[in-house]
Amino acid sequence: MEFKDVEIPDEVPALQKDKHAGYIKMWAEGKEKFEYAMSEYLRMSGVYWCLTAMDIMKCRDQMDVDGIVAWVVTCQHNNGGFSAAPEHDPHMLYTLSAIQILLTLDKMTPEIADGAARFIKSLQLEDGSFQGDKWGEIDTRFSFCALAALALVKKLDMVDVPKAGEFVLSCMNFDGGFGVVPGSESHAGQIYCCVGALKIAGLLHRVDADLLGWWLAERQIGSGGFNGRPEKLPDLCYSWWVLTSLRMLGRMHWINQEKLTKFILACQDVETGGFADRPGDMVDPFHTLFGLAGLSLLGKADDVLDEINPVFCMAQSVITRILGSSNDLAQVPIIS
Repeated sequence: MEFKDVEIPDEVPALQKDKHAGYIKMWAEGKEKFEYAMSEYLRMSGVYWCLTAMDIMKCRDQMDVDGIVAWVVTCQHNNGGFSAAPEHDPHMLYTLSAIQILLTLDKMTPEIADGAARFIKSLQLEDGSFQGDKWGEIDTRFSFCALAALALVKKLDMVDVPKAGEFVLSCMNFDGGFGVVPGSESHAGQIYCCVGALKIAGLLHRVDADLLGWWLAERQIGSGGFNGRPEKLPDLCYSWWVLTSLRMLGRMHWINQEKLTKFILACQDVETGGFADRPGDMVDPFHTLFGLAGLSLLGKADDVLDEINPVFCMAQSVITRILGSSNDLAQVPIIS
């Protein structure tokens, strides 16, 4: 059977760290650009992607810390939640991103943390699931966002963690994977969210690591990249979603790491900097973060990249500072 795939050249460039840092700075400073205006609806996450990319490249000092913090706090609403940008509605996704930004910059305050935790608590339903906002959409992404945000601000006791975990487990499929809600198709992005949520909830032992690990390992195709579902093209972002799920399950050694590294490096734009979803496509901050995060997780650029935490997708040094080195979430061992 012929799989959908892309071609990777025999020779790929080395990691272009300086180019990537310049690309991220261009996004951070290019407020007059069309792309900046059109991305307002997800700006909080965009700031998180850019900041974390710079952080793991050891270039955080090139970012406007005071300006970022001043902007983030304008996005917190009276109910404690954060929106993508000022005058947008607060949402679970952007509340996690705001918490990650403020903690990365060591600018979290008790008042901000209390408000965010209160907002998250208000969105948990009787079955343990979480709404994204007041409009009622349910998604396992929101379960992860809720538990991750509360774990980072040390307020997990504000929600029913066992019920949250049971809802996530109810989304497990016969193939070992997870979907958006019970009965939904398994998807690699959702699997990361569910595995991460169960890791935080202390329920990861309820997952069949071999069955799920097999499904995830099957996402690697000939080019070395991962797809998110069977019969799809590879996409660089799954170098994070799939790889870090395998890491949390202790099955990262089940895939060809050298071929994955080559695929990630082939997705760079050596002229402008940044990473694309596939070689030759347009680069963007989203894929740039997850390309760098994948390389960090693989340990293939230790001389230029900081270690990434596989649960929270933040620099390991930040997670250790927040949670302490002895916390189970701060240390996820490698099995090779």
